[in-house]
Amino acid sequence: MKSLLPVLSVVGAILLFWVVSVVPMNMHLTADLAQRQDVAVTPDTPVARQDYSGIGLALRNTHLFGMTYTLDRPRLPSPHQVAVEMWETIALRSVTSRRSLVYHGWVTLSATLLGFAIGTGLGILLAVGIVYNRAMDMSVMPWAIASQTIPILALAPMIIVMLGSIGIQGLFPKAVISAYLSFFPVVVGMVKGLRSPDAMQLDLLRTYSASPNQGFWKLRLPASVPYLFASLKIGISASLVGAIVAELPTGARAGFGARMLVGDQYGQPMVTWAALFAAALTAAALVGLFSLIERWTLRRMGMQAT
Repeated sequence: MKSLLPVLSVVGAILLFWVVSVVPMNMHLTADLAQRQDVAVTPDTPVARQDYSGIGLALRNTHLFGMTYTLDRPRLPSPHQVAVEMWETIALRSVTSRRSLVYHGWVTLSATLLGFAIGTGLGILLAVGIVYNRAMDMSVMPWAIASQTIPILALAPMIIVMLGSIGIQGLFPKAVISAYLSFFPVVVGMVKGLRSPDAMQLDLLRTYSASPNQGFWKLRLPASVPYLFASLKIGISASLVGAIVAELPTGARAGFGARMLVGDQYGQPMVTWAALFAAALTAAALVGLFSLIERWTLRRMGMQAT
């Protein structure tokens, strides 16, 4: 319970800030709606209202606070509106429905997992090469670092168009972008982990006349496991972001990114926010799953107390 208290405190602070922010963000829309419904608004005219910020207008119309939380198309939806939208699109819709977030979540998750598998495999292979080959250390690592300076929003359309021109569409282009974001944390973590054994441990292996392969499998690889899992938890989150970003420039019809586009294009902010929170919960679930696997693995290896 003590470990959950800091997390719950942060979540509570965020929710409180969100609830308070709804009023000034939606007050201009609420004032216009109230005037059409013959509700008293101060200042009285739309021209005068434009001279006030959302906060100033809210302070002069405290009786309208309740309406800011119930707008059909608010600038900032309230938490309960997002919760209702998520409940309706997750629990009350068939998983095969195009309006179900479960359906869209699986579309995004499939690209995420494929891209994560590609990125993780590539990252581990590059890390081993960097640690055991001086030329790769001097050449590949700087390029790997430089690759992360390219904005993914600029790179994603280029990759999708290039692969589409040779007939590769659907899941794989999104997986490539996911792999691009996930491989770098794995490379950095694995390089750090494979180099984590100290000089005394390496000297002990030389004393036993251990081969490089034995040194890798019996010392370097086990020592890198904690670093690997830390990288995997970062990588899976980055992979999910990559899959969502890949859905945005393609006009995708399915996936979390597609739902966000629908919400923006048709003025349905609750749809956008529900997809956003569903993506966040998916990322949290994936990270939590890897944390459980990490705990079990380290316990089996004797590297964590039971």
